[in-house]
Amino acid sequence: MSFTTRLYRIPRPQTFLYLMSLRTGTELIILSLLLNKVSGFYGLLALLTGFHVSPLQLSMYIYSLVALVITVLLASHIRAQSPFHCLALAYFYTLDSVINAAYTAAFGITWFLVISQHHSDANGGPAPGAGGSTIDDTSGFTSPQYNVSHVDVAVAPDQGVAPGSEPVVVGQPGFTTTASGPSLGHGVLQPESISSIFTICALWAVRIYFIVVVMSYARLVLRQHVAAISRSNTALHTGSKSASMAEDPFSAQHAEGKGFKGVLGRIMVQMGRSYWLGSEEGDEAWMAQAQSFKRREEGLSPMPGVIERERRRRSGTGPPPPLPPLQPGQYLRVQDATDGR
Repeated sequence: MSFTTRLYRIPRPQTFLYLMSLRTGTELIILSLLLNKVSGFYGLLALLTGFHVSPLQLSMYIYSLVALVITVLLASHIRAQSPFHCLALAYFYTLDSVINAAYTAAFGITWFLVISQHHSDANGGPAPGAGGSTIDDTSGFTSPQYNVSHVDVAVAPDQGVAPGSEPVVVGQPGFTTTASGPSLGHGVLQPESISSIFTICALWAVRIYFIVVVMSYARLVLRQHVAAISRSNTALHTGSKSASMAEDPFSAQHAEGKGFKGVLGRIMVQMGRSYWLGSEEGDEAWMAQAQSFKRREEGLSPMPGVIERERRRRSGTGPPPPLPPLQPGQYLRVQDATDGR
């Protein structure tokens, strides 16, 4: 494979953080997704208390509940290694990441607009952006009548009563901005916005790695299933019309390709066929390593046949010992063969 091809191909990790198998990593990732989607349930409970939410927030809460149900239905098939459900889970996790990115961008833009408004001449007006009023109410910002950095209290003589005095409050001009109204660029340039942008980028870098891990596990399950259903032997690419492509497990002649599930499975495989079924150097060793991870996690021996033969040998229930070799001119009698001599 050329360097350019490797540069633009989707990464294919073989372990999770170089410490755990892909199955364990996928289970942990989906668990974090479930905890994230539960927040939609608590968001809808806030409506019962009379808390005002914007239409954008309400749509996010409703989507979170729908995503929670779908994730629960698909997550139960991770350990069973169902090719259809693991493939559907990989696609759904990727789609959920795209939807969450859209919500993050929408709320982030609104947040920067609210910050820009409180640092501009338009402070005190209605909050801009989708859901801006809700963010403005819960952000803790204040809208003072005068923009001052600190207040000095001076004492001046009272003109009415000579010995008396009255305090005079003198405000020193505070930070003034050149922006006449809220804008996205002005909000991003505020000092507190830079750290927020770096935090969001770091979290999304982790999310992209999670997407790659879930997709790689679905690819592993799919290719192990292909190897199991190959028609002539257990070779990975048996039964395919192309030597560089594995057989489609959702084709009409297989059990997984029947009905609506088979049609949907063929559509999912077709989107990214070279990734799911394409051959690559080291796939056989990768699948063998995954099998050893699986047996280790389930507490099974990696070589059960050898240990079983040794147990039978020690208990005397194994096959009889081989006959001694015959010398030239020596003949084996029937009694010798029966006695094992």
